[in-house]
Amino acid sequence: MNSIERRADVVAELAAVVDGEVEAGTRRRAEYSTDASNYRIVPEVVVYPRDADDLVATLATARAVGVPLTMRGGGTSTAGNSIGPGVVVDTSRHMNRILSVDLDAKTARVQPGVILTDLQKRVGPAGLRFGPDPSTSSRATLGGMIGNNACGPHAVAYGKTSENVSSLNVVDGAGRRYEAADSLAVLPGLDELVSTHLAMIRTEFGRFFRQVSGYSLEHLLPENGHSLARFLVGTEGTLATTLEATVKLVDVAPARLMAAFGYDNMPAAADAVMPILAHSPDAVEGLDARLIQKVRRAHGAGSIPELPAGAGWLFIEIGAATAAEAEARMAALAADAGTRSVRIVRDPLEAARLWAIRADGAGLAGRTEANKEAWPGWEDAAVPPERLGEYLRGLDELMARHGVTGEPFGHFGDGCIHVRIDIPMREDGRPLRAFMEDGAALVTSLGGSLSGEHGDGRARSELLKVMYSADAIDAFGQVKALFDPAGNLNPGVIVNPAALDADLRRPAAKKTTPSAGGLAFAHDNGDLTEAVHRCTGVGKCRSDAVTTSTGFMCPSFAATGDEKDVTRGRARVLQEAINGTLVGGLKAPEVRESLDLCLSCKACSSDCPSGVDMAAYKTEILHRTYKGKVRPVAHYSVGWLPRWLKVAGVAPRIANALTRPRWIQRALVGAAGLDTRRTLPVFAEQPFRRSGVATSRKPTSSAAEAGRAAVDPRAPGAALGVGAAESSRRVVLWADSFTDGLDPQVPTAIVAVLEDAGFEVIVSAGDACCGVTWISTGQLDGARKRLNGLLEVLGPYAVNGIPIIGVEPSCMGVLRGDLTELLPDDPRAHAVANGTYSLAEVLTGRAPVKPREGWQPPRLDDVTAVVQPHCHQYSVMGYTADRDLLARAGASVKEASGCCGLAGNWGAERGHYDTSMKVAHNSLVPALEAAPAGSIYLADGVSCRTQGVDAAGVQGRHLAQLLAERM
Repeated sequence: MNSIERRADVVAELAAVVDGEVEAGTRRRAEYSTDASNYRIVPEVVVYPRDADDLVATLATARAVGVPLTMRGGGTSTAGNSIGPGVVVDTSRHMNRILSVDLDAKTARVQPGVILTDLQKRVGPAGLRFGPDPSTSSRATLGGMIGNNACGPHAVAYGKTSENVSSLNVVDGAGRRYEAADSLAVLPGLDELVSTHLAMIRTEFGRFFRQVSGYSLEHLLPENGHSLARFLVGTEGTLATTLEATVKLVDVAPARLMAAFGYDNMPAAADAVMPILAHSPDAVEGLDARLIQKVRRAHGAGSIPELPAGAGWLFIEIGAATAAEAEARMAALAADAGTRSVRIVRDPLEAARLWAIRADGAGLAGRTEANKEAWPGWEDAAVPPERLGEYLRGLDELMARHGVTGEPFGHFGDGCIHVRIDIPMREDGRPLRAFMEDGAALVTSLGGSLSGEHGDGRARSELLKVMYSADAIDAFGQVKALFDPAGNLNPGVIVNPAALDADLRRPAAKKTTPSAGGLAFAHDNGDLTEAVHRCTGVGKCRSDAVTTSTGFMCPSFAATGDEKDVTRGRARVLQEAINGTLVGGLKAPEVRESLDLCLSCKACSSDCPSGVDMAAYKTEILHRTYKGKVRPVAHYSVGWLPRWLKVAGVAPRIANALTRPRWIQRALVGAAGLDTRRTLPVFAEQPFRRSGVATSRKPTSSAAEAGRAAVDPRAPGAALGVGAAESSRRVVLWADSFTDGLDPQVPTAIVAVLEDAGFEVIVSAGDACCGVTWISTGQLDGARKRLNGLLEVLGPYAVNGIPIIGVEPSCMGVLRGDLTELLPDDPRAHAVANGTYSLAEVLTGRAPVKPREGWQPPRLDDVTAVVQPHCHQYSVMGYTADRDLLARAGASVKEASGCCGLAGNWGAERGHYDTSMKVAHNSLVPALEAAPAGSIYLADGVSCRTQGVDAAGVQGRHLAQLLAERM
């Protein structure tokens, strides 16, 4: 029987007994072929059980047919312990119920697929929480946390997951189901095994808090209560599968206070830990200056609250009954912290921003300071805290010896360090093996553990023999034989380990993907292969913030909850396509299916800590797929929309009259490859470029003359024939094609507002289309042609220091981002990218030119607005300036906290309408429906205004219109 026939048989066996989904398609297997680790193992089938009975049936079938089985959790394992051959089980889709909460006993009964933050939200109002909180808590499942013995920053106060579990309802590898609690009697032979090895267990295990490598046999000792539940925590799914868990809850301190302590370097920060621990802090986390600098470069200097002087920091949290007690305890701690560089952070929002940097550490560290790929593997070692400084100095020496770099961070209070290292792995795993073996020697010489919370997985199981005696390794094998005699559960992990350099993902990709005349991928050395391997798998795109209306990233995932529709899943399919052994290249149907529901919102480009830009990858792949070929009809209709707007603009009244009847609209929309539930736009009776406002503000000298003039950087505008004083508030208004042909009243309002603020406004002459719809449909040759034309118009202003004011956020996003990717060698492109601003950025002083002295925005104290930030504005430019301006004007604002769902041409295309509306109902529609009577809908994007009408029957306005009306 060949592999395809065997897979079909396994699928048939599972489908016959499982009510949930059983999937073995190529795309699905690609999505589950890796996690957040270095490893790639393609499963045969993926199962989504609906309940415990389904999961038991899945386990029984796997045993019967002799197929290995691995539990997935949230798929964020950095050690490769959530991937495997055979069956991979994902409980997060259906088995995600909190079954009961007992507030008196302070316990909760949960299914394994419950997301940690869902549990925290459930019990938080009662002043309780689950103690451990890993950085992936917004997508980590309780089952995965139990598998890995997850910890997080607050483990120093509340303990590891193992200390926070009361009992587990499990099925072991032999098919026996029982409640694991404080007895070994449920498993014959286990008590005898422990008795035989008492001396070895007492001397080799439980030596310090973060020793989690191997099986934590110390929990089985009589003096530790024969805790089978605690023992099974951290066994990585190799012994038993959790069906339900009873977990402990802890009281949340009423008052919390954070402080940042600065040190000369990370080892110096580590040296200060022991005196700090004497004050019983709730969290002691270390952060490297290189991570901080990385955030500042990506998001601006203001993206990080002020930190005390230093090149390494400890973030410390104190919990207390009162604020005064927290202040007193923090003051006492600071006196023993070994530094005078201290900042107390009393603003909880500011503290949350700092903690978010720490939470994103794994993704941020995926690229080094030199923009090299950095990898996990040796990223979870722990040592007794008193030896942490010694370990960090040794780690620096080790990295220098191997010619690699890393940015350490982590749980300094527990002696657990995370670091991703730029070990070269494009060719093979030999450099990885060499470093890992030396790292194991270093950490064990200090009495440490190969893993401090992530488990050993495929990364470190082979090295357990360095850490433990032969007797201990033999005991692991005996334990495995008792629980899982056939070795079906997560094979290759802990017992009979796989080689640490086998099944590596990056070497499997091997080749680079050379340019095809599309995007430059300047941040990825011009290589699409390197770009798609930015995805570290940490899964922030699967965050509960996405699915509970508090985040922009992956709006289609918010609608479907399917790994197919999340950035991580798409990145894995693209990696497999480049690998070519599973998915047959970038033009394969699996790639088209994976990318179909990507809205190209670009939110991942700002929200993903690894810097994945799926919109760019989709654009590039569409370019490669259809270059020189006939395209889908929608690429010619909405993909060429600016062209059709120009045609309609010749006789807009006639165009409107011809398309007004509904039957004509439906016919035209259907023929254009669009959903017939969408309507055609109403064309402006007079395009903005022909209005009196525009024609009276044309430049006095041609753009060509300006471009040929000499540039004096000390006198902005000199090349346009004006002096410095005269041009100190001169700006160029760029009305894009959409604004010009559909909403001319918006640029008219912008002119009025800018002139009221003291600016001299030039309206750019000529056609300056940014080609955004060509870009979103992958017509990059056409987009480049339009951008070259745009540079002829706008380039001279930019190179002479005159700010360009945009109207439509998606078009400004092109100028600030895609422009230099498509024309990387044109200096005018970089000048335009650096010289384009939104209205709010200019009015709030974020541009080189400022409003006249004393100017204030009109008062909006009586305005209540539902605001929809455009996705490209959110991801490329940020919404801070608009938020600040509205606050300054006194408006009461409710921001929709996710994508509107239309996303330009995407939501109009046939096959996307239903998902588009689900996205709209995730954030925008509820916000509009909940708004008090008389509220306005504020949306700068034409797509967002269109979606407001289509999804909720609400007409939106641009910020400029609101300001102009109130002047």
